[in-house]
Amino acid sequence: MSFAIALAGNPNSGKTTLFNELTGARQHVGNYPGVTVEKKQGTCVSEVGQFNVVDLPGTYSLAAYSLEEVVARDFLVNETPSMIVNIVDASNLERNLYLSVQFMEMGIPVCLALNMMDVAKKRGILIDTEKLSRLLNVPVVPIVARSGEGKKTLLKTIAATVTDIGDKKVMPLKISYGADIDGALDEMEAIIISGNFLTQTYPPRWIALKYFENDKQIMAIGNSENSRVGSLLLSIVEKVTRHLDVTLDTHPEGMIADQRYGFINGVLKQNVVTYIHDRNRIQISDKIDKVVTNRFAGPVIMVAILMGLYHFTFAYGQIPAGWLETFFGWLGSVVNGALPDGLLKSLVISGIIDGVGGVFGFIPLIMFMFLGISFLEDSGYLARMAFMLDRVFRIFGLHGSSVMAFIVSGGIAGGCAVPGVMATRTLKSPKERLATLLTVPFMNCGAKLPVFILLVSAFFSENRALVMLVITLISWVGALLVARLLRSTIIRGAATPFVMELPPYRLPTFKGLFIHTGERTWQYVKKAGTVILGISILLWAMMTFPGLNKAEKQQFNLKRAEITRGMTVQNTGAGALKEAGTHDAVTISPYSLAVKQALVQIDLKEAQERLKNSVAGRMGVALEGITKFAGFDWRTNIALVGGFAAKEVVVSTLGTAHSLGKVSPDDTGFLSKRLRTEDGWGPLTAFSLIVFTIFYAPCFVTVVCIAKESGSWKWSAFSVIFNTSLAFGLSVAVYQIGSLIMY
Repeated sequence: MSFAIALAGNPNSGKTTLFNELTGARQHVGNYPGVTVEKKQGTCVSEVGQFNVVDLPGTYSLAAYSLEEVVARDFLVNETPSMIVNIVDASNLERNLYLSVQFMEMGIPVCLALNMMDVAKKRGILIDTEKLSRLLNVPVVPIVARSGEGKKTLLKTIAATVTDIGDKKVMPLKISYGADIDGALDEMEAIIISGNFLTQTYPPRWIALKYFENDKQIMAIGNSENSRVGSLLLSIVEKVTRHLDVTLDTHPEGMIADQRYGFINGVLKQNVVTYIHDRNRIQISDKIDKVVTNRFAGPVIMVAILMGLYHFTFAYGQIPAGWLETFFGWLGSVVNGALPDGLLKSLVISGIIDGVGGVFGFIPLIMFMFLGISFLEDSGYLARMAFMLDRVFRIFGLHGSSVMAFIVSGGIAGGCAVPGVMATRTLKSPKERLATLLTVPFMNCGAKLPVFILLVSAFFSENRALVMLVITLISWVGALLVARLLRSTIIRGAATPFVMELPPYRLPTFKGLFIHTGERTWQYVKKAGTVILGISILLWAMMTFPGLNKAEKQQFNLKRAEITRGMTVQNTGAGALKEAGTHDAVTISPYSLAVKQALVQIDLKEAQERLKNSVAGRMGVALEGITKFAGFDWRTNIALVGGFAAKEVVVSTLGTAHSLGKVSPDDTGFLSKRLRTEDGWGPLTAFSLIVFTIFYAPCFVTVVCIAKESGSWKWSAFSVIFNTSLAFGLSVAVYQIGSLIMY
């Protein structure tokens, strides 16, 4: 038997942990139709049947103030799951039950999963789940999502309840909101029923409540359905609103919220919750926060944790990265021996193995980085980072909620600017929101990480963790300074207050870490195997054609003929050396080695001229007149142009460009080793490229997302032009000042 269930709950209630515990690897991520809110679905197979599970966005209410709330509400109404499992934090019951009450008012079958019962017990909170179930008239199951405790009981309860309900209609919860609002609700309910006003979708009383709560979505739907009934309902609401303002100095929304909390309090005070200890005693999380979020000690601890994260990544990720380096080197040698010289061989070795293989080589380092970030996120520390950085963000004209957008974008490392831009929806102020979405692309997203890791490994191997920390600080400081500039000039406006919830510290589970790390790493691998593969092949073609014309090829052949004309070939003799690459026992005398070296130099020159003469090469050379001031040569220019599509392409393009510029296709040394030996490359050039990569234009997908979220393509164009100009200016400053100091 199959059941469709939806998981809902407040942020930090353990909803996603339960989803992972139920579905494991049988889950996939997409988007809700028409919106960019993430949709997680999965399958849970148990002894009582199969459950199709949807993890709804975390919300505190169903008031439609945010897109996540609207999405969650619309899913419940339109998809009509068999049951909604409301995950409730047992250690914070009063606040969490507010969402539960709203579900019950909608007349949806609800099962309460009291999560973190172990945390509640440690805090001296005892909950009588049976009494709570009787008073609310819904099933209540205690669970510990982290360990899977109570999972079987929860599934059995859901199956039994859904079977018992069958096709019966669940009666919506009816709460008293005071004589004034109750009377108006009764009147409005009668009008709604008689006019058949949205009743095919929503319960009548709930519709009336939404009008009192000034729910723009429901009011817009109602106006399009029947504007006469909608206007009549609004007139009743306005009349009650004026009366409450005069008599009680309050408004309907506040009155409704107060009465809901009053209802919850009334339930809990019936000996549902017992406190063994003093309710005001300091909990373990509070004790830790006294140190971790301290004004002075907090920033020091945060920097130390970031240093530890980067050290962990390089210390342990370098070993499997070395295995992949060896593998791709071996693969290149095998292909070189198996395929005849020609375009196919060049495509496979230079376009695919050296291009995409360069990106794949960083998978272990990326995976270890994601693992560390997942640990910090699941433990609750990332929320503390947001709390501490709020003090700093206010100085630069940003909102505290901007911190989470920065962190999601890769504020530590390894995020993505696209969800970071989407995360700005939580900001109520349009100007703070715009300033945030224009600066989140400066964060060190997962697409930039391969570029940083490549350059740091090649030129700063002795201080990798420190340099990565410096890169992180540069991105944050740069973003904040740009935000201050924007908020002082083209996006002026007053700041709005910020309040956020700090979840309790938890020890992450291996399963949760495995799933979160696996999801992010797979997204990176999938992108490398699809988008980057396609772009790498396209760029290979641009770096291969049209090549040299016949006259140019003839010039190189004439040079070879001139050098080989005086070459002395001997059959055998004392002091003779066997010529490499020949099958016959032909030998050359020692003085002809100089001739052979000259031929190698001609081959190298021809390969480089062939690359320069390609479409991409001509573009790179054309830009070199400007980019040389930042230390970039024409091959780096090609990579940076490709990076406009996706930043990971920078690494693959460098691999292809430096491979095509070699004499022999079997020169498959790892890219970092090649760069160390290339003319024009050094720590200063590498650092200039790092700075440029941090700040230059967002990838194409992010540009589209900025346009969608800001409502105008002009802000996307501004982001591309301004960011690239800023990046180039900073890179020129770094390279020129560094050149004066070093030379």
